[in-house]
Amino acid sequence: MDIAGKSHNFSKIGKAVKMLCLIAIAVVQIFPLVWLFDFSLASSNELFTKGLLIIPKEIMWDNYAKAFIDGHFLLYLKNSLLINGLAVILVLIISIMASFAITRMTWKLSPLVRNLLLLGMMIPIHATILPNFQIYNKLGITDSIFALLIPYVAFSLPQGVFLTSSFMESIPRELEEAALIDGCNIYRMIAIIITPMMKASIATVSIMTFLNNWNEFMMAMTFLSSKTWKTLPFSVLEFTGEYSSNYAVQFAVMGLTALPAIIIYILLNKHITKGVAAGAIKG
Repeated sequence: MDIAGKSHNFSKIGKAVKMLCLIAIAVVQIFPLVWLFDFSLASSNELFTKGLLIIPKEIMWDNYAKAFIDGHFLLYLKNSLLINGLAVILVLIISIMASFAITRMTWKLSPLVRNLLLLGMMIPIHATILPNFQIYNKLGITDSIFALLIPYVAFSLPQGVFLTSSFMESIPRELEEAALIDGCNIYRMIAIIITPMMKASIATVSIMTFLNNWNEFMMAMTFLSSKTWKTLPFSVLEFTGEYSSNYAVQFAVMGLTALPAIIIYILLNKHITKGVAAGAIKG
């Protein structure tokens, strides 16, 4: 009984230590967001006081009003939603089709193509800015939606193919054989049989593609010159002139920029966890 009791106590202590470590990590991760929204509700003069956090004498909601209007928030939000939404749709379509070709079709170059696609995860997206700019400039597609859509899709595909192919390999081939016997063609089979069975991987690929491209700035800054297709991170640059000394407004616009991604992540976090875990096991 004594040994069992000691073992039980050690188990409780271990759980308590793990919980404290997880709480500490969570605080470290969440603190920058708390700090950002705290400073965005203060006046610029209060930002230079001592301490990591401040208690504003008056909550400055005007900071968010200025950020919303003068930062062209709605225009840039529309562009971000459109470009990222199209990127997600294209990544899903191409990933599912490529995964079917890799895992279901028999052809000599299948392993090579799969390895080449997965090698794309090792290439930093910003390492291709200069060659991409030269190519887009010759094609005349700089300062257009394609200047962002092409690299966003290309650099999200390796991860999309990895997750969708892992899931597709776990789907019984007998279902496809039965569909073909019943006269179902390949495209219809993918649409009505395979795709519905891959909801977890589709949700994971969609969310990760959206979040990875949401705050991308370097390519958007390099390829875009007019406001027509500029994305949400450009809202911050709108305050480098007139509001260059009004840091509170700059914090407010950064808070508005981060808010959509935070909301999406909070609402759909369980799908990311489930999809990645299941993909790792099945892969």
